[in-house]
Amino acid sequence: MRSALTLLSLFMAVSLFAQEPEPTMSFEEYNPTSTLVVPENPIKRAKFPFVDMHSHQWNLTIDRIATLTKEMDELNMGAMVNLSGRGFDREAGDIGTQEYLAGMVRRVEGEAPNRIIVFTNVSFKNIGEKGWTENAVKELEEDVKAGARGLKIYKSLGLSYEDTDGNRVAIDDPRIDPVWAKCGELGIPVLIHAADPKSFWDPMDGDNERWLELKLRPGRKRGDDDPAPFEQLIAEQHSVFKKHPNTTFVNAHMGWMANDLDKAGAHLDQYPNVYFGIGAVIAEFGRQPRRAKEFFEKYQDRLVFGKDAYNPEEFWTYFRVLETEDEYFPYYKKYHAFWRMYGLGLSDEVLKKVYYKNACKIIPGLDEGQFE
Repeated sequence: MRSALTLLSLFMAVSLFAQEPEPTMSFEEYNPTSTLVVPENPIKRAKFPFVDMHSHQWNLTIDRIATLTKEMDELNMGAMVNLSGRGFDREAGDIGTQEYLAGMVRRVEGEAPNRIIVFTNVSFKNIGEKGWTENAVKELEEDVKAGARGLKIYKSLGLSYEDTDGNRVAIDDPRIDPVWAKCGELGIPVLIHAADPKSFWDPMDGDNERWLELKLRPGRKRGDDDPAPFEQLIAEQHSVFKKHPNTTFVNAHMGWMANDLDKAGAHLDQYPNVYFGIGAVIAEFGRQPRRAKEFFEKYQDRLVFGKDAYNPEEFWTYFRVLETEDEYFPYYKKYHAFWRMYGLGLSDEVLKKVYYKNACKIIPGLDEGQFE
C-alpha cells in the first residue's frame, strides 16, 4: 500500500510539472506597461510654429500638398523642408531630374508658398568622368535659380558611391570641393547626413544598445570594411566643414553625437559654420534631461528642429520631450529606444530658436514674421 501511494505521489508531481511549464518571453515581446503614476502632459500641437528642417516627400502632387498642409496646421508646423527635391530615379538607381525639382517648386509655390521649402540633391554616380565637377556646379546653380533653397547630401556619399574607377567616393573628395564652395557663394545651407550610429559598427552582442534594431534590420549592420570605419567617415565629414568655413552646414542627426554632449559641444565650438539638426536623436535627449537642457541653453543658437521620416503622430514625442517636464514616458519605436523619456522643459526663448528662428537665419526667403 505504501509503495502504491509513493508511486501515486510521484506521478502527480511529474504531472504537475508537465502541466505548468515555466513561461518564456523574448526581449522583442517584453514591453510592459508602466505602473508608475506621475503627471502626464501629452502634446499633439507644438507650443510655437516650427520648421521641420528634415523631411522627405517623394511625390508632391497637388492633392498631397493639400493633405500635408492640413496635417502641418494640426501640428503647428509653419514650414517643412523637403530634402528630396530631385526625387529618386529607381531605374537609374540615383537621384531624379532637374525637371522633377522644377515642377515640384512650381506646385508648392502655387499651392503652399513658403510652407514647403525644397532642397536639391547632387548625383555622385558618375564622379570621375571628365567635366563632372563643372557639371555638378552648373546643375546646382540652375536648381537654385529654379527655386531650390538648400542642398541635401545623403549618407550614400561615403557609404555607397564609387567613382568611375571603382573607388569609394570619400565625403571630402577634392572633386566635390567646388560644390561646397558654390553653396557658400549662393548663400544656401547644406544639410549633410554622414555615416550611421556608431553602434552599427560595434559587435552585435549583449552590450550593443542597438542590438534589437540590428536584429530586426540586419541590413544596417556594418563593419570597418563595409565600406570604411565609422571614425574615418566622420573625419571625412568634419574635413569638409573645416575646408569650407564660408559655407553653412547642418549636421544631420547631430552627427551621431547626441549621446555624448561634451563631444557635441566641442564640435560646435570648433566649427562655427555648423548647426545641428536634432532629427531621429530625440531619444538621446529624453534619457538625459538635465544635461540635455543645459546643452540646449548653451547652444540655443546652433540647433534646428527636424524629424526625418514623416509620421504626424511621432512629432508628439518631440514636443513632449522639448516642452514638458513629464517623467518616464515611452518612445514611439522600441527598437530605437527601449528606455523611457523625460521632458527637458525648455524655456519659450530657447523653444522659439530651435523651432523656427535658427532655421530662418540659414534658409533664404524664410522670415521670422511668418511664424509670429
